Amino acid sequence: MASTSPQQYAQDKAAGSGSSFYYAFLFLPPPQRAAITAFYAFCREVDDVVDEVRDAGVAATKLAWWRQEVAKSYTGQPSHPVMQALMPHAHVYGISAEHLQAVIQGCQMDLDQTRYLDFAGLQRYCDLVAGVVGEVAARIFGHTQPATLDYAHRLGLALQLTNIIRDVGDDARMGRIYLPQSELQRFEVKAHEILKREKPWGYSERFTALMQFQAERAHRTYDSALALLPEADRAAQKSGLMMANIYRALLREIEADGFLVLHQRTSLTPLRKLWIALLTHWRGR
Repeated sequence: MASTSPQQYAQDKAAGSGSSFYYAFLFLPPPQRAAITAFYAFCREVDDVVDEVRDAGVAATKLAWWRQEVAKSYTGQPSHPVMQALMPHAHVYGISAEHLQAVIQGCQMDLDQTRYLDFAGLQRYCDLVAGVVGEVAARIFGHTQPATLDYAHRLGLALQLTNIIRDVGDDARMGRIYLPQSELQRFEVKAHEILKREKPWGYSERFTALMQFQAERAHRTYDSALALLPEADRAAQKSGLMMANIYRALLREIEADGFLVLHQRTSLTPLRKLWIALLTHWRGR
């Protein structure tokens, strides 16, 4: 049986995640699609280390291996198929070793802490696992203005805040709470109520108010991100706008359901994601 090429490996990794990002990639020209697919596959690989490896020591060792793999790859010696798929695009699109190391550092934070005292601490985490990802994506999509990278970093933050809202129950199952502790205290929600995850336990007017506060901040972050996007780069950044529209539709769905995120994971159907991507493609916003 023929072995899988690095490009096919990256494609399978990206498509297999079932992510909304995949629908935004479909509309890109082949070189950009290959680059973003390889980069996204890299992000999935390092993220899976934290999500799928139960032993924290083993996970830390694997992340250390990835740090070395990135360093070796930038000296021309990639050994992992994802890095073999990504490296031909790195120089073309200005993807640096520092970008990739930042993503690994963000995943390391998942191993080192399961709580965030305040939003400033959470934002630092989001900057690494999502803001940097947004910047790299914007480089691949194409930009002529420095402000476009600021827009992309902020959009990454908005997407991550949406993920955090959607995944409260899934994260609690793994003993993690990404909602800042200072905000739990403000809305008088106890950590054990979230960790218990049972209906009706955990659901309360206090919890709903806390989640509404999270959603309003996410919406503000989308608005401030989109306000930063220069008109000159809007057409090039269409794939990012598709992701924004898909994730914002998801956020509105969660709001409409009354934030029932402790025991279920709200998602959009593949057809709906594709439809939103198509509408964005046609409208250009």
